[in-house]
Amino acid sequence: MPKGLVVADVQPGSIAEEMEIVPGDRILAVNEQELKDIIDFQYLTADEEFTLLVEKEEGEVWELEIERDLDEELGLEVQAVSAEGLKLCKNNCLFCFVAQMPEGMRASLYDKDDDYRLSLTQGSFITLSNLSDTEFDRILHMHLSPLYISVHAWSPEERVRLMKNPKAGDLAIQFAKLAAAGITIHAQIVLVPGYNDGRVLEETVSELAKLYPAVQSIAVVPVGLTRYRQGLPDLRGFTKEESQHILEQGERWQAEYFQATGRRLVYFSDEFYAQAGFDFPGVEVYDDFPQLENGVGMASKFLAEVEDKLRLLPQAIPERTVHILTGTSATPFFQRILHRFDEYTGLNLNLHTLENRFFGTSVTVAGLLTAQDIAEQLPDLNGEIFLIPSVMLKSDEDIFLDNQSVTWLAEKVHGVPLIVENHGAAFIEAVTGLVLEGETIE
Repeated sequence: MPKGLVVADVQPGSIAEEMEIVPGDRILAVNEQELKDIIDFQYLTADEEFTLLVEKEEGEVWELEIERDLDEELGLEVQAVSAEGLKLCKNNCLFCFVAQMPEGMRASLYDKDDDYRLSLTQGSFITLSNLSDTEFDRILHMHLSPLYISVHAWSPEERVRLMKNPKAGDLAIQFAKLAAAGITIHAQIVLVPGYNDGRVLEETVSELAKLYPAVQSIAVVPVGLTRYRQGLPDLRGFTKEESQHILEQGERWQAEYFQATGRRLVYFSDEFYAQAGFDFPGVEVYDDFPQLENGVGMASKFLAEVEDKLRLLPQAIPERTVHILTGTSATPFFQRILHRFDEYTGLNLNLHTLENRFFGTSVTVAGLLTAQDIAEQLPDLNGEIFLIPSVMLKSDEDIFLDNQSVTWLAEKVHGVPLIVENHGAAFIEAVTGLVLEGETIE
């Protein structure tokens, strides 16, 4: 088996570039210690001085002495977390989204990873149910923090019922050890009607909150169901009334925990507010946005950023027609935002609400729209601009979930695509064609 970690990217002007490290090189060891994975690499390169053993693609081995300031990055990325690959999920969750994927999708969508190293380095959620004693001891010994952990239910019986894995029942013991070691935990609860809502949810939130300050956030997100559930358990989504009840209970928890800890501690995904028909709360509800990438607080943060930057716009904007794409759940949100542009002349903004026909209309978030859905529902744009939220695409490639490219979509709709990052300034710049600089717009 190949040893070490393969270099994927080298930042221009970095120490790695100065040392003539290039993509394709293999990092074999640091300070003569062989690397098992990315954790070893990060841990061993945290000092100001260290030695790298690098194998070039042609087979030559270099020994490089590195000296740097502690705040100076080495400037390289590796291809994988380890030479052996990812640790895979050993659960068979009733609601597993990967099991609801049809053929022909983006390759990464079929990866059932459950890797504690990705949790540390990328914020991916893990379950802890596939860890050996050695691996768990390594987390404690190396103080690998923070970790993002899918809890779903505190009760051992209910968690095993949901995840179909006997080791899932060890969670309380594992959390106690993590908390005692001072490891920060961000917990996730995927909520399934009739399984872990009601009293099960109350117990789960209560037990997690008792572990504060180790547990810094508890996110509650609704189960995601596609139409590709043949042979899978019969599950349903939450009704509007059920979503309202959950959020009302959540507000009581937030008030209680804020008084006790200074943090709301438990947060609910944007999708719950959309399902309930509630306005998104103010940004203060999300404290420091600990689970923003989990769809918790994105809408409130985005709206606040738009409101803050609108004041920089001139009253008259050069004529421009722009098409804005979103899923059904975010339509009221974007209608509210676009209404704020009514006072500015020159803009012709068109909001397109797109159904998710690929996965099924019960899937309402924009991030799960495919290029095929967009192509089928957008009119011929005849060279006009349309905005693609970056959440629809793989982070390092312009590829949609259905493996179609942005270029493919542009050809289908005869439009000019602009990929927009998920923050208010980027949205305003894309809509207006102007550039925000400091306190004025140039």
